Amino acid sequence: MASPESTATSTKSTASRNTFVTGTGLSLLLVLAHSANDAFANILSVLLPTLQARFTLSETVLASFVAVVSISSNVLQPVMGALSDRWGKRRLAALGLIAGSVLMSLLAVAPSVWLLVLLLAIGGLGSAAFHPAASSMVRAASRREGLSVGIFTAGGPFGSAVAPVVVLAVIANYGTSAVPYLAIPGVLIGLVLLFFAPPQERSPAHKRPKLFDLDLFVGPIGVLCAVGVLRSLAYVTFLNAMPLWLVAQGFARDSVMIGWTLGVYNAAAALGVVISGALDDKMSRRLLVVGSILLALPLMATTLFVPTGSALFFVTVALAGMAANAAIPLLVVSAQDLAPHAVATASGMLMGLTWGTAGVLYLGLGALQSTLGLTPAMLIGYAFLLPGAVLAYIVLGRHHSRRIA
Repeated sequence: MASPESTATSTKSTASRNTFVTGTGLSLLLVLAHSANDAFANILSVLLPTLQARFTLSETVLASFVAVVSISSNVLQPVMGALSDRWGKRRLAALGLIAGSVLMSLLAVAPSVWLLVLLLAIGGLGSAAFHPAASSMVRAASRREGLSVGIFTAGGPFGSAVAPVVVLAVIANYGTSAVPYLAIPGVLIGLVLLFFAPPQERSPAHKRPKLFDLDLFVGPIGVLCAVGVLRSLAYVTFLNAMPLWLVAQGFARDSVMIGWTLGVYNAAAALGVVISGALDDKMSRRLLVVGSILLALPLMATTLFVPTGSALFFVTVALAGMAANAAIPLLVVSAQDLAPHAVATASGMLMGLTWGTAGVLYLGLGALQSTLGLTPAMLIGYAFLLPGAVLAYIVLGRHHSRRIA
């Protein structure tokens, strides 16, 4: 017979467990957290024209900023994923969101270029910690893996869509000094995630993934990463070069046109990952990935030649964003399927390493922007979608159902 003390303890423990958010509620919380995280992780693109004017910077220097934040927020995601597989995911996701929201919001008021670079380098680590931990949490919270990862992924571009409009509106009405206050929602959501998400089980010691697993990089997951890099390079090119291109077309550096263009692109990108995730168990994954990547190429190129600001321009921007982003959840789930012993690590490779590598490669496109001009350099960036589609066709055909033990 249980003692009163043990009964009381059991009751208290049960009540404590009941305060946790689980299932659909947890999935929605993680989607909201992803929106907040990426709103700040991608705040740099909308600030580039303002920073260029404030510090008198070239396109090459601006591209170096993109590379810095890509390295800090993305390249280290596989390592952060391995840490979350070892130590648990909830704390890493929550603290990453809080730190990233605060530090990245300070970009708007950085008084010097060197402090700006420091904020990008340190603030991006918050996003690196958040993504692999949160993506593996959302996969475990739902039975329909493709759809759940797709909806979670959509939270990122949705936050990135809202951020440009909100940031430019705040700057126009209150000045850049008000931008750091936008970090408050991110901090609050991070605290909710920290205290109300259920504790995540740590991998047993004998099953914990390596901090660097060469087998993951040289096998099919490495090829999936290459696909992700080529796709991400085109996506990064649009996000970071389009504001500069619009300024070159005659729009002001703080024009709402810049905010709405990036907003429409990212909002459509969010819709694209939801649609592809929902279709994952109904259509060929290889067809969805390859088809969306190939479709994105002409659509992204067309945005440079239709009347800027017209209805056709925004429709083309939306379709380009939808197609360019649709492959992400399918690539992530494919990598997770291939590495069930290191789900967060695989997630970090596809959700982070790919973006980070693309950001570093964007340095070359930044140099081309200064020498060839914006339009030719952007078209070159978009052209990397073609070899990405070829690699996706090959790897998904060979390894769709295979798993790395």
